[in-house]
Amino acid sequence: MTEQEPTADLVIQARRVHENVIADPMRFRSAAADLVGRARRAGDREALVLALRALAWAERARLADAQAKILLDEAARIARRHRLDHALGDVLLSRAAVNQELGRMGSAQRDLDLAGGLVAVGRAVEVRFQRAVLHQNLGRLGPAATAYRELLARSDTPARIKVIAGNNLAMIDAQVGRYGEAFRHLDGAARRAGQVGPALVAMVLETQAWATVQAGRLVEGLRLFEESARAHEAAGLPLGEHFVEYSDALMDLRLLPEATAAARSAADVFRTMGVPLMGAEAQLRIAQLAMLLDDPVAAERAAATAVESFGRQDRTVWKARAVLVRTEARLRAGSVDAADLRRARHVCATLTSAGLASSAVHAHVVAGRIAAKLGRVGDAVRSLERAAELATARPILVRLLGRVAAALAARMSGRRGETLANCRRGLRDLARHRAALPSAELRALASGHGVELGQLGLEVVIEAGAPRHVLDWMERTRAAALLAVEPAGSRDIDDDLAALRAAYAEVEAMTLQTNRGPTAETLLTRQATIESRIRRATWQRHTSAGPAATPIGVSRLRELLAGRILVEYGILHDRLMAIVVEPRRSRVVPLGTAGTPAVHLRALLFALRRLTESRPPASLAAARLSADHHIGTLRELLLDPLAVAPDAELVVVPVGQLHGVPWPAMHDGPLSLAPSARFWARTRTSAVDRRRARRVVLVEGPHLPGATAEIRRLHRLYPDATVITPPHSTTAAVVDLADGAGLVHLACHGLLRSDNPLFSSLILSDGPLTVQEFQARGAAPNRLVLASCQSGIDVSYAGDEVLGFVSALLARGTAGIVASTAAVPDVAAVDLMCALHEGLISGRTLAHALHAARATLDRSDPAAFVNWCTFTAHGAA
Repeated sequence: MTEQEPTADLVIQARRVHENVIADPMRFRSAAADLVGRARRAGDREALVLALRALAWAERARLADAQAKILLDEAARIARRHRLDHALGDVLLSRAAVNQELGRMGSAQRDLDLAGGLVAVGRAVEVRFQRAVLHQNLGRLGPAATAYRELLARSDTPARIKVIAGNNLAMIDAQVGRYGEAFRHLDGAARRAGQVGPALVAMVLETQAWATVQAGRLVEGLRLFEESARAHEAAGLPLGEHFVEYSDALMDLRLLPEATAAARSAADVFRTMGVPLMGAEAQLRIAQLAMLLDDPVAAERAAATAVESFGRQDRTVWKARAVLVRTEARLRAGSVDAADLRRARHVCATLTSAGLASSAVHAHVVAGRIAAKLGRVGDAVRSLERAAELATARPILVRLLGRVAAALAARMSGRRGETLANCRRGLRDLARHRAALPSAELRALASGHGVELGQLGLEVVIEAGAPRHVLDWMERTRAAALLAVEPAGSRDIDDDLAALRAAYAEVEAMTLQTNRGPTAETLLTRQATIESRIRRATWQRHTSAGPAATPIGVSRLRELLAGRILVEYGILHDRLMAIVVEPRRSRVVPLGTAGTPAVHLRALLFALRRLTESRPPASLAAARLSADHHIGTLRELLLDPLAVAPDAELVVVPVGQLHGVPWPAMHDGPLSLAPSARFWARTRTSAVDRRRARRVVLVEGPHLPGATAEIRRLHRLYPDATVITPPHSTTAAVVDLADGAGLVHLACHGLLRSDNPLFSSLILSDGPLTVQEFQARGAAPNRLVLASCQSGIDVSYAGDEVLGFVSALLARGTAGIVASTAAVPDVAAVDLMCALHEGLISGRTLAHALHAARATLDRSDPAAFVNWCTFTAHGAA
């Protein structure tokens, strides 16, 4: 094309390129840039204006709004200078959209007002559409929804506008709780988007994912977010807005580190690209997440930034949301006053008038808590009762908050029965929600939504004073996520499990070489990426897990205990207690401040770790004195007040950090642990049902001299056992042999992952066998001995949940496990393990066999002392 090219053709091309850019901005951006150059050379002012507008829209799509505005400002100047009124109107419409994203709502309004008198008659629809978008961004949802419905009903509305109008109307419907309408509009928008282009397909998918999460279908929403991310990447679009809305889904699933990372990624993108509109929304998510992570200082700081941004943008509803987080952070920090109560009430009014009932529930709860803190009980009860009323028929997490509000209001009014009834209903709702989640990780995290309901109910039953009611209530929340077990199935993660083992092998190989191959940081990043893929796959499975089992009655529990004593620990606020179920009576025993045992536990574990190291005799002696001191102190804190016989057989159900206590070191009789009384009872029944499983499997892991001697000696005790040794002791071989076996003994290294216990692992010949893989394969021997470091540590979660090797295998049906709560010396464990198995062969349970085996150790030897302390029986077998 030369400078003599007909200018009419350039104008036509400019309009066509603009439409193409709207449909697929990354693909046609270069065409728009090329057309700008051609229009300049040809001196065609109208074509240049329209080409600059097209290029600006492509810049906006990649979040370069500042650059887009520069291009649109130039286009507007040229159009004004040459009196190209229709073209100027079009440019002002585009600039209004960019100004909104830049947070300049007043400028956007002025552009729209000017554009309304300039655009061609056929473009009036575009003006109405842009006004609706401005209403929506300002929080005027009613006028925005009305305008979108009118646009969808008009026959002259372009397909592109119908797609976005349907998409945006669905967002409004979802916000105000009209989910059926929202999905109907999204179905229509999705059909039209496929005819327009990939950018709009990605946009609609994003909204479908977000609305699905808002409706309470969290797992389906996660799957749609994955699809949306792929659609954005295929269209070459940035993921900033995706990260903002994805963080909402992760937040509701209590995947808080992942949600925080997504929100921060979004904030970084919008800050770098200069998009204040979405940047403020990302900042609000960061504030909300800081609250959930119990960091009110960071929450108040982030919320204050969001308040300022929304204020500059004249976004009243969004500002109210940020004010609510800032006020709640002040409440959590204990610094609220009457002004905060007034602000919270104003937020309640703003959100309610905007039709955002779900958000208003949270606001009324915060207002109620502030009023209670200020001693205004009547005001607090009214706010909380209003929250409970608004929460009716809302999505599950909003209903749960409504149950908390109703329970708090009843508690403040002295209505104990009503308090307990609301807590029961809330926990039943939570149980149904939890059972529908597809993985143990998500179910364990979901229990965090019920913490306050559990505490309010426990407070009431303790006041009532009946120990059996206290035990029943504690059992409602204890390890409840593990009672619903997903079916076996690993095909969707098999390749990633193999890749994870390969990454582990590379890390191992790297330790044997210098200055060759990838760096440790690269390998660890690759490993983290693979783990993330595995987790995401398990989050999105279709689940068929059944509902959790009902609590076990005290009479049936005593029958199964058969003379044993159950000790179940619990925490109410910051106070530790224990329920003691004996053959003829039950008791509630207060035990003091919950944090005190944790201090001594940390010191004890440090001393035990020192005893496993090669140190001078004086250093080992000091470590032993320290260990003895802290064992004695823990006994005084946790067991002595219970006044049970020193040689009684105990079944201990820990809570929180007490899962890491080396309990056998504190008690002179046989002892076993369980995640809950229900779990122990189930293993007791399982132990009886599976007596016929006689197959014994002995497994030697790599790089452990003690393991070789251990397996050889055990083979002499079990001459008919199946024995696998390196290089044949692979993950696949172990899982296949373990499933359904009567007894499996694993002598191998163990690695604890406190950051993600489902990736805690046993090291076999081809790499790590993780908890995740054991769960996915569905393997469960009747009895299991894990002669490896830290294999017995279950990591505790909010809501009295635990995850780890022991809990995962007990959930799968294993009836008894022996494992260690700390690092153990290799060779020194051989004698203990052989003595243990001699007891099992003679017909003893794991608890009795381990108790007898520990008595054979020479505790003056540091390594033997560590083994004496840390190996523990779990379950009843």
